[in-house]
Amino acid sequence: MIPLQELAAFTLAALLIGLAPGPDNLFVLTQSALYGAKAGMQVILGLCTGLMVHMLMVFMGVAMLVQTSVMAFTVLKIAGALYLLTLAWQTLRAGQLKNGSQKENQISSYQLYCRGIFMNVTNPKVLLFFLAFLPQFLQPETGTLAMQITILGTLFILVTIFVFSVIALFAGKLGHLIRQSSSSLVILNRIVALVYTVIALKLLTAEMTA
Repeated sequence: MIPLQELAAFTLAALLIGLAPGPDNLFVLTQSALYGAKAGMQVILGLCTGLMVHMLMVFMGVAMLVQTSVMAFTVLKIAGALYLLTLAWQTLRAGQLKNGSQKENQISSYQLYCRGIFMNVTNPKVLLFFLAFLPQFLQPETGTLAMQITILGTLFILVTIFVFSVIALFAGKLGHLIRQSSSSLVILNRIVALVYTVIALKLLTAEMTA
């Protein structure tokens, strides 16, 4: 069994990582502001599903392939960046709609969930982060590698859900106030589109370092 002090240290580290500004929590922030806290929660579930995929890939050794393959790393980050730029364009177009056309702005829970998955899975930095972060807390004498990765990965996901949920609730309430005004909504959409674009550019310039 992993010692409690190790679990406490890991939890604190995961909490600080969740609070640090990054693509995932910014994505939760923008989606919650645009569509509400409930929508933010759907995105969070998608992001955490992506984290589970990354955990599995680390365990299977696929992360090592991405870390050593320039092509694999580049394909992932280009796919993620193109997706974000597409969202930026869609958000800008949505910002031009009048209140009478708001139904065109609606998005299903499934679409939000899939956005979260794609956003997380196509970010190779998340995969490399797990590859560098998890081994620091793995101890052969405390159990099998699979068990420890499962425990630590699950703990990381639970902490992420907590932190991101707080962000979603805050952004959802703020966004609700902004969405009452059509002019404010247009400004919000432009800000969100800008955030998407910045994240996409950051992803495109990411280096192959964990």
